[in-house]
Amino acid sequence: MRRNHEIDYRIYGEEIQIVEIELDPQETAIAESGSFMMMDQEIQMQTMFGDGSQSNQGLLGKLMSAGKRILTGESLFMTAFTNMGNGKQKVSFAAPYPGKIIPMDLAQMGGRVICQKDAFLCAAKGVSIGIEWQRKLGTGIFGGEGFIMEKLEGDGMAFVHAGGMVIEKQLLPGQVLKIDTGCVVAYTSGVQFDVEFVRGIRNMVFGGEGLFFATLRGPGKVWIQSLPISRMAARLVSYGTGKRKEEGSILGGLGNLLDGD
Repeated sequence: MRRNHEIDYRIYGEEIQIVEIELDPQETAIAESGSFMMMDQEIQMQTMFGDGSQSNQGLLGKLMSAGKRILTGESLFMTAFTNMGNGKQKVSFAAPYPGKIIPMDLAQMGGRVICQKDAFLCAAKGVSIGIEWQRKLGTGIFGGEGFIMEKLEGDGMAFVHAGGMVIEKQLLPGQVLKIDTGCVVAYTSGVQFDVEFVRGIRNMVFGGEGLFFATLRGPGKVWIQSLPISRMAARLVSYGTGKRKEEGSILGGLGNLLDGD
């Protein structure tokens, strides 16, 4: 028997997706503030502190839960959507930017998944959204996610959003995957997350890929995104200011004139 609410779902779209969750009577889904899109008439919406995973939390517990969410970059409040009707009702949540919504059945993943900050979208009630500290100094400073990541715990469905295309890989015991630090979306609890220095002076100075790789060592499952939101934002800022990273200053200026910028 699951402790978390059991929900059915369906994901629509390709580049900018939505997830539609079907709730039985008295079932509840929780979501990040601002992700709501639409819902049926009999669903009741309630804003709350924390994630509602523990119904007997006192005021101090709720404040600590909400405070942890602030550290992970999420908002102070979450929203619960409960089916108060007699039949099935649906509620939908939208992705915040182009990419993919990743459904995760925590019961099949050891009950615990670590993901990047701001990745959480929505989940079944009972799923706990907490923080995961990076214990290694180098990983916290150079790992691309800082010392604090998001931790999803429970045995229900959770939905995470990532940018661009998402690749899911199953790592064998001892198998190592080197990834750009910004492309790590999530990994199961058995995976070891670390950083590795890029070797070679030319690679460091002229490679344009940063000074560090993220290294993920199995066993476990990992999710990788092709377009981190930070990379997309940097490219938009670059084009918005008329600066071209791929061209020299003279050619870049000429190119902007030819483009009408």
